[in-house]
Amino acid sequence: MRPTKPRSFFTRFAKWTARITGKPQTFLIATAIVLVWAMSGPLFGFSDTWQLVINTGTTIVTFLMVFLIQSTQNRDTEAMQVKLDELIRVGQNAKTALLDLEELEEEELDRIYAEYRALAQKARDRLRSDDQAPRTATDGTSG
Repeated sequence: MRPTKPRSFFTRFAKWTARITGKPQTFLIATAIVLVWAMSGPLFGFSDTWQLVINTGTTIVTFLMVFLIQSTQNRDTEAMQVKLDELIRVGQNAKTALLDLEELEEEELDRIYAEYRALAQKARDRLRSDDQAPRTATDGTSG
């Protein structure tokens, strides 16, 4: 199922920004900018204006990146939830009540998590008791 509505400018821009900023070349460019700024310090006498240039630039970029990255992460998380929900839905013996868990209140989610921790502990206990059971000639080992 493909989206029928074209993506908004913000969505396209956020995805593009996330993709570009995650590349090694972008890191190298940012490092080069900082090095050029640092080396220009003596030229400007390490003035307040010289310091303000890097402080203002990095503050603005950081502020804007927070929102772009959060938008991308929200979209990626939601897409992953839909995919997981679909896998749960089509799985045999799946508990479809587990679909859309991310919408539950924290207390309800904690209760369900505790149930699954208890199930996992029971399964581990069974494995341990099976490992400690005496072996017989019928299982191919001597006991």
